[in-house]
Amino acid sequence: MPQLSLHSPIGDLTLSEEDDTIIALDWGWGRDQTETPLLLRARDWLDQWFDDPAAAGSPPFPLAPYGTDYQKRIWAALSAIPVGQTVTYADLAEKIGGSPRSVGQAVGRNPIPILIPCHRVLGRQGLGGYSGDGGVDDKAWLLRLEGVSLPPGF
Repeated sequence: MPQLSLHSPIGDLTLSEEDDTIIALDWGWGRDQTETPLLLRARDWLDQWFDDPAAAGSPPFPLAPYGTDYQKRIWAALSAIPVGQTVTYADLAEKIGGSPRSVGQAVGRNPIPILIPCHRVLGRQGLGGYSGDGGVDDKAWLLRLEGVSLPPGF
């Protein structure tokens, strides 16, 4: 499986490709580095996104995360949340079905964070969790990058 890593403001990230689609974004530097046209496009898009999320727009390349049908519905809903806006786990549960807990579990299993913007989903009483290496600190950083005002202490 081809992989390509990049340095980012929140640490090293590694993109993975399979069948001409992006299937994962992981924290850390990958062991193998392969410069495919898709991975180079995805890396360049991420570089642009970290410079200006609103200008980057949605990823202009195919994403194919592995997951259940329910998880894929949640992830599709995440992709529809505009830059700089947030929703709660409860909002998504009401819209898609399930409970806030099941939505949170699906969000936490998102294999392509940032590209599928799971950082835009919050708890009713705070930020909720985040699966990146920096946890909630990374989530807060990503939200501030997008211009979201956070409660004091974040």
